[in-house]
Amino acid sequence: MVVGGGPVGASLARAVHGMRVALVSHERRHSAPAAPGVFDARVYALSPGNVEFLRRMKAWPSVPADRVAPVHAMRIFGDDGASRLQFDAYRAGVPELAWIVEDSALQDALWAGFDVEVFAPAQCEELCVYEKSVSLKLRDGQTLSARLVVGADGANSFVRRAAGIEVAESDYGQTAVVANFRCEKPHANTAFQWFRGGAVLAFLPLPGDQLSMVWSLPRAEATRIERMEAQPLCREVEAASRHALGSLEMTSSLKTYPLRRLAARSLVAPRVALAGDAGHVIHPLAGQGLNLGLQDARALADMLVARAPVRDPGDLRLLRRYARSRAEPILAMGSVVDGLHTLFNAGNPLAARLRNAGLNLTERMPVLKNVLMRQAMR
Repeated sequence: MVVGGGPVGASLARAVHGMRVALVSHERRHSAPAAPGVFDARVYALSPGNVEFLRRMKAWPSVPADRVAPVHAMRIFGDDGASRLQFDAYRAGVPELAWIVEDSALQDALWAGFDVEVFAPAQCEELCVYEKSVSLKLRDGQTLSARLVVGADGANSFVRRAAGIEVAESDYGQTAVVANFRCEKPHANTAFQWFRGGAVLAFLPLPGDQLSMVWSLPRAEATRIERMEAQPLCREVEAASRHALGSLEMTSSLKTYPLRRLAARSLVAPRVALAGDAGHVIHPLAGQGLNLGLQDARALADMLVARAPVRDPGDLRLLRRYARSRAEPILAMGSVVDGLHTLFNAGNPLAARLRNAGLNLTERMPVLKNVLMRQAMR
């Protein structure tokens, strides 16, 4: 049983082929024809490894080609205006570094042709774990039973709380401001990122002449930006991006998300496993949040499908194997992201010199650049 119908939960439900699966979601996806040239403000940068995972489930080809954009290059700039780090798919010998896809398009593709029992919309009321099974009571009175429940139900996970899994949380003190723009200059399928003191501005390419912006800002600054009219906001974003893509025209509403760090003490408990934001939430500066979650789904699905048919999928020894396989990648990515956030958030001149020198040093070390790129492409 999978609780959570977002990309992580839906991909896991599709990936455990040959098993009887129930998907419990607070909402049911209703696909609606997308308006040409109009894109969600919420998009993801999917790694090639996760795109291949979606292809194996036949979910990726069903995403319309005009709703996704490949990333062929990435340009990262320090806050001194001169330091930079560049990644290029051609030089690395790969077709693309990532794919940009809308949240709605990805979820519609995952939900299309579900061969699982779906309970949606549904609200979870009570989770009971027994020696050989687990039961989930829904608000409408239904009770579902399974041998394993997977919590893929987000940062405020019901499953995690009901299983008694503790978390370590911290507040980044920032808000992500998200919106789409039409750009004057061609983005050439390039992703851009500017570190500006404590703020991080990212442009992700969308099809045609559009881009998606994620601007991580201190709370007070985000509130100021959120209250601006469209035209002054465009001018502010143009200045913050040093006019890299010329004049901008806003093409979506603006959304904001408070940023926090979350790490579950364990990804598993008796007959319970966590995946995605239910187990870990990191800063979006590296764009790896959903990628980590889909990697969770890949690892858990592979383990469940490969187990002996007679083996209980809720066996705690089996679940601990999943937790061990994910511990190092999650810790490594979280540490890198937190380290970058701390370094670029530091206001003293020494830290500024160190971080900008670090970008330039990495740019001059092809081996290190390749290691970083390969990690991000998993």
